[in-house]
Amino acid sequence: MARTRRTTMLHLVLTLYILSVSGQNTLSNLGHSAAIHGFLGCLSADIPSGLIQTPATPSYSALLLSTARNLRYILPDTSKPVGIIAAAEHAHVQTTVRCGRRHGVRVRVRSGGHDYEGLSYASVHLHNEPFAVLDLAALRAIHVDPARAEAWAESGATVGELYYAVGAASRSLGFPAGSCPTMGIGGHLSGGGFGSLARKYGLSADNVLDALVVDADGRLMNRSSMGEELFWAICGGGGESFGVVLSWKVRLVPVPETVTVLSITRSRSQGAVELITKWQEVAPVLPQEVYLRVLVLNQQANFQAMFLGRCGGLHRLMQYRFPELGMTEQDCEEVSWVQSTVFFGFSTTSMPPEQLLNRSSNPSYYLKAKSDHVQDPIARDVWESIWAGWLDKPEAALLMLDPYGGLMSSISPSETPFPHRRGNLYQIQYYSFWYDNGTAAAEKRMSWVRGLYNEMEPYVSSNPRAVYVNYRDLDLGTNELDGNVTSYHKATVWGHKYFKGNFKRLAAVKTMVDPHDFFRNEQSIPPLPRCQNDTL
Repeated sequence: MARTRRTTMLHLVLTLYILSVSGQNTLSNLGHSAAIHGFLGCLSADIPSGLIQTPATPSYSALLLSTARNLRYILPDTSKPVGIIAAAEHAHVQTTVRCGRRHGVRVRVRSGGHDYEGLSYASVHLHNEPFAVLDLAALRAIHVDPARAEAWAESGATVGELYYAVGAASRSLGFPAGSCPTMGIGGHLSGGGFGSLARKYGLSADNVLDALVVDADGRLMNRSSMGEELFWAICGGGGESFGVVLSWKVRLVPVPETVTVLSITRSRSQGAVELITKWQEVAPVLPQEVYLRVLVLNQQANFQAMFLGRCGGLHRLMQYRFPELGMTEQDCEEVSWVQSTVFFGFSTTSMPPEQLLNRSSNPSYYLKAKSDHVQDPIARDVWESIWAGWLDKPEAALLMLDPYGGLMSSISPSETPFPHRRGNLYQIQYYSFWYDNGTAAAEKRMSWVRGLYNEMEPYVSSNPRAVYVNYRDLDLGTNELDGNVTSYHKATVWGHKYFKGNFKRLAAVKTMVDPHDFFRNEQSIPPLPRCQNDTL
């Protein structure tokens, strides 16, 4: 009886929604309406109605906004999902995929919502296809096994929650991942996962041991049953191309019970340009235990470091390798590893580790980001010109320089889909954000990040100009259809920039596990054309 009442109520909501869609009086929309009605009705057979939100239900907007990190992609002219499924168990994910396949509704997957171009919850211009969002925020369980130095984390957990769980279980274990604590585990690991331990232990994806995946047929698989090619592809090949990763088994890494963090800020008049010029040569060749990045914001350069050791050891090392920075022992602080993640997430150590559990995600600004890789040091006069021409502008936002080297130079570029290893000194992120989306303000901010990116072209990697897939950038190109699947040829325009020589292998995996291209978005991996696939 309860199932009958629930289904009846949901069908009433569906009817109201379908009427609103079909009222637009086009054949295309009528066809989509039938697909949407069938899809949502299919869901209602196995998923509680309270977990299915459509534009006709009261909680739809709140759920859509709950982890939408970029206000640019919740504007009125952005395509919205026909439904949001807040999966509470693995079976809900399987049902959503099967119903989507059956009724021709695409499924986009959102864990933390940090995709810079909003592809996990919005569609920019991909063929006007109806799509639903599978929201994994409730699938956030974490189990840490300190004796085995391993952990299982569901994709809806955040990086901060994983850090906190590891720190609570052991003071001598850590996990290499990024600095933003509200990132979802699912998206972060899918694209690689670069952070303060990368020079010592590699990326997050380099430390994945197993995973649970729902494929395009709705089957649940682990590493053994999915095979090594699919496992390789999900560990750095970008999200939403091969299936839905429900959870990840990761290797935890040894860290000292006490580590050191450092923060030194220098203005241009205090030699910031000279220090950045020198940093390029120093940071990538420091011992693996040292991570020293630079943030340029508000016309100042902030040098932030984490050292797997005591303050005295870092001070001696910096005096020897980078005396120009003028570090003193008063500039550094000894903390636990988990407290160092608070430092990189919030630029302070005064907050307690519990701050890592704060999932607050109401978007407060609009953003546009781009990235580059640098293989040869950029000359001082170039940095001087960049600072004067771009970083001194009132609309200038954030420039982030992350050093490579260490273990990153020792891992083969084909070990995972993330290819940016040996030969790269550091990575640059250009991150523009603004609070007023008036046309003039938006154009000015977008122009800044794109203009600086263009200015840097002669000084960064080329053929291809390499980009980090977790810093998604639709300026690089978007997918087009070739028949009913994504065009491989068109996708190479952006695909080689993210994945270099690994792109064709990723497409071969796509052909094997999702040949009909169910999981697709503006920059999803395409299947290989039949003629190319036959030659592999």
